[in-house]
Amino acid sequence: MNYKIHDLRLAEEGRRQLEWSEMHMPALMEMRKEFSSKLPLKGLRIAAVLHVTKETGVLARALKDAGAEVWLAASNPLSTQDDVAAALVEDGIAVFAWRGQSEKDYYDSVESILAAKPDILMDDGADLHAAVHSRYPDLRIIGGTEETTTGVTRLKALERSGKLRYPIVAVNNAKTKYLFDNRYGTGQSTIDGILRATNILIAGKCAVVVGYGWVGRGIAMRLKGHGASVIVTEVDPFKALEAVMDGFEVMPMAEASSKGDLFVTATGNRSVITKEDISRMKNGAILCNSGHFDVEIDVRDLEKESKGKREIRKNTTEYEIYGKKIYLLAEGRLVNLGAAEGHPSEVMDMSFCNQALSAIYIAGKRSMPAKVYDVFEEIDEKVAKQKLLSMGIKIDNLTEAQKRYMNDWESGT
Repeated sequence: MNYKIHDLRLAEEGRRQLEWSEMHMPALMEMRKEFSSKLPLKGLRIAAVLHVTKETGVLARALKDAGAEVWLAASNPLSTQDDVAAALVEDGIAVFAWRGQSEKDYYDSVESILAAKPDILMDDGADLHAAVHSRYPDLRIIGGTEETTTGVTRLKALERSGKLRYPIVAVNNAKTKYLFDNRYGTGQSTIDGILRATNILIAGKCAVVVGYGWVGRGIAMRLKGHGASVIVTEVDPFKALEAVMDGFEVMPMAEASSKGDLFVTATGNRSVITKEDISRMKNGAILCNSGHFDVEIDVRDLEKESKGKREIRKNTTEYEIYGKKIYLLAEGRLVNLGAAEGHPSEVMDMSFCNQALSAIYIAGKRSMPAKVYDVFEEIDEKVAKQKLLSMGIKIDNLTEAQKRYMNDWESGT
């Protein structure tokens, strides 16, 4: 049986969700028409570890229309939309994902899609690529893609070690991905997750954003827009300086921890909120994470040091610790997916155009050196133009005289 999901009877509801996303992903839908006529992935098997959401469902359908056989597992135990998973199975996509997977379930699902002996891999966090490199030495992969900052960091480390076996396109590094998905998508969906889990008033709160990469920038911007006073903590002097110039307070976590009402991590690193930081926090402080893995907040220490815990609301756990109450959202996993639905379809439209076009590029080349590549400029530009076109927006073009001027070193004042 080429699937393992929660309940196939949810398929009708899932089809309605997919229909809604397709309405809001016009760039990918337009490319899908082209794929279905040319079949650029015909005869190829794609294994993908991605958040099994309605937006991912639109991508999976597009890959299938391009001729691929698609095998899909979840990149987070809490992010799967079970109705979408059911609809995709009915569409002939092999799905191994359901919300609330155990750690064993999660890795078993990764193994299930690798057992299909795929040709191309799509990943969100690099667990799929890591599994191939550690446990499947004989699996011949044409190439792959990676969706996240965290995953690209892991794959760059693999490349530096000299052990990378096939080319990987860092979809995360496309301008049409990180400038929109990471910033606007995560900014909005993080607020969505916090509000669904807590229903707090953000206005008047002191919010601490840990990390000021593109994700942190988007979260800080949206929190400020909701009326919070925002503190940023950073280890990178350039990003810290940018946060200051953007109007945010910047200070070490040791100082910020006693000031914040709400803490959001977005670093891609581990232990950025420790038990020592928690010991300094106010009674009632709320902690959540928007980095890829659940290692940014030291949840194990929170569990170990607390005198008791209870789920006070869905996706909100109250801990009695150090003589106060601390609240953790979505188990310290991605709050925008654990407590909400993830990024809006409109930004995933661009990210998944990049995923599909990068897979097609890899399929067409077949012999690229084993390196981590940024998304190729012609793909990135095609996605931007297609998105603008779908929005009914036109832009100017350089004149021939302007082109000559831009390539002329002799012209001066």
